[in-house]
Amino acid sequence: MPYRGECDENGTLMNGNGLVNGGQVYTVKQAFEDGGIKAGVSRAARLAYSVLSRRKAAEEGAARLARVLSALDLTALGVGSTLGVGVYVLAGDVAKNYAGPAVILSFLLAAVASVFAGLCYAEFGARVPKAGSAYVYSYVCVGEFIAFIIGWNLILEYIIGAASVVKALSEYLDSLLNKAISSYLQEVLPMDSPHLASYPDLFAFAVIMVFSVALAFGVKESSKFNNFCTGVNLCVVLFVIISGSFKADTKNWRIPASEVPQNTGKDFGTGGFAPYGLAGIIKGAAVCFYGFIGFDCVATAGEEARRPQKSIPFAVVASLLVVFLAYCGVSSVLTLMLPYYMQDEKAPFPFVYDRLGWSWAKYAVSVGAICALCSSLLGAVFPLPRIIYAMSSDGLLFRCMGRVSQRFQTPLVGTIVAGLFTGTLAMIFKLEQLIHMMSIGTLLAYSMVASCVLLLRYECSAASQRVAAPPLSVRGVLRPLAAVWAAPDPHAVPTRASAALVAALVSTYGVWCFIMMSSINKYGDAILRGEAGPTAMLVIGVVLVVFTLYAISRQPVSEKKLAFSVPLVPWLPGLSILINVYLMLNLDYMTWIRFAVWIAAGLLIYVTYGVWHSSERRRTQDSVQLTQFHDSQTALLNNGLQHTVG
Repeated sequence: MPYRGECDENGTLMNGNGLVNGGQVYTVKQAFEDGGIKAGVSRAARLAYSVLSRRKAAEEGAARLARVLSALDLTALGVGSTLGVGVYVLAGDVAKNYAGPAVILSFLLAAVASVFAGLCYAEFGARVPKAGSAYVYSYVCVGEFIAFIIGWNLILEYIIGAASVVKALSEYLDSLLNKAISSYLQEVLPMDSPHLASYPDLFAFAVIMVFSVALAFGVKESSKFNNFCTGVNLCVVLFVIISGSFKADTKNWRIPASEVPQNTGKDFGTGGFAPYGLAGIIKGAAVCFYGFIGFDCVATAGEEARRPQKSIPFAVVASLLVVFLAYCGVSSVLTLMLPYYMQDEKAPFPFVYDRLGWSWAKYAVSVGAICALCSSLLGAVFPLPRIIYAMSSDGLLFRCMGRVSQRFQTPLVGTIVAGLFTGTLAMIFKLEQLIHMMSIGTLLAYSMVASCVLLLRYECSAASQRVAAPPLSVRGVLRPLAAVWAAPDPHAVPTRASAALVAALVSTYGVWCFIMMSSINKYGDAILRGEAGPTAMLVIGVVLVVFTLYAISRQPVSEKKLAFSVPLVPWLPGLSILINVYLMLNLDYMTWIRFAVWIAAGLLIYVTYGVWHSSERRRTQDSVQLTQFHDSQTALLNNGLQHTVG
């Protein structure tokens, strides 16, 4: 049975070497000899598209990893990986520099944006309960090439995330020990390089290897440790909220402009609840959004969850809710205890407790910070080998990386190799250099998952694909678009034309989002002043975005029933894409340069190894051989029948 993505529009089976029709391979060379340059180029383009768009079946085979994680384990994993050091740093930074006491609204906007992405992940977790997160989702829906790009970016994000957390943990403990670790290593093993750290952080390397070995030797045991660290972290957050409420003063939310410091070399706004205005709240939300990144590690545990169709959606939504409540409570008491312009950006709670005369309380906060860093580290290290395992199992990365231990039922080799690479980065680079490699890959993955939700919701069903249909044409694809304003038929089912139209509209929607968010990002102040040109550009972008989503909403919806479905499709996934595009446009150009270098390295691996060792390519070749065998057997039977009749 041929897989999706292995037939062209006329039903001709494809493999990695050419087109197969009736058991005969029609190569690019033969097309060139028959029809000249135009035919050869056309055949090469169709062949390249067939290779890059090879897709996996959504459900295939039994899980090779041990299904030991409950909904509570998954929720604790999501909370632990998301509610990390940000709860102890982010609230003070955003309150002082971006939003003031309105940091609560910034966290609310960031939480809503994260929930949009989380709901899309939840639907895919219920639809595709396999290890690999957005990589597998893209492989099932979009195709092999895009899936490789997404998976390669997720590897980068988890490596940098884990290295940053373990580096922060090392520096935090070093500061508690009065710089004893750094002083000794800098004296014994100095590194004189402007692009590297001043000393090799052997402690960070050792910690990351301990976590990697622990994960390699058992997921259930590691999840128990994570549950403990997450529990301690939540207890400390509750301690901060309860203890801070005794010193809360609502006057700190109503500071008049006359009391705001003016001659400090920094503008602290106009006082009140939102001293920096609406623009400050939105900028603060863009910063706060990164405090919610990490919940997607729940989706990487699809093969290790006991009931993935129900537990993954529950864990994603529950973890985001818990994290938002923690951020909201912490930021509220922080700004009520001390005026926003007096906050400390790097360590707000020890600073506040010192000002209040509660020096003993900062030690409790330190315990919570260490546990938070440990659970964040586990949340960053946990999904990395699962992504590598999924890509290696599919043949897109070296297969030895995906080898599963028979004893521990974990990707042993991939986990250890990922730990070595992550530990090396943490050992030789500065924390600032790691932090500056921001989450462009994560935001791209979020956008890709939201796009996949749109494509799958309006995809042509298997039953419709089996019905004979004429070849696709431009007129056939545009016919559903012309009927946008007509009353929709509630009994209509998706066709190849409507599915192709939705794919084109989703691609176009990404362009409109880029234009609209670019105008806001570049001309935001001019738009707020009401200047005609930038305002007209924004209005045109809004009209195009809304019309495109409306046109998608008028297309027939797939009749497939799911355990969990994203509500308000296509509006909610469309809004998620819009927010992600805006956040990506706010990243600095060095992030895009690093992103381009990483992508170039990945493309080299894909072109030289992944294309030729892909499991989907092998399945296609097996299908071709089966087709050739069937044709040969039919020919022998026909010859035998003719001989008998004769």
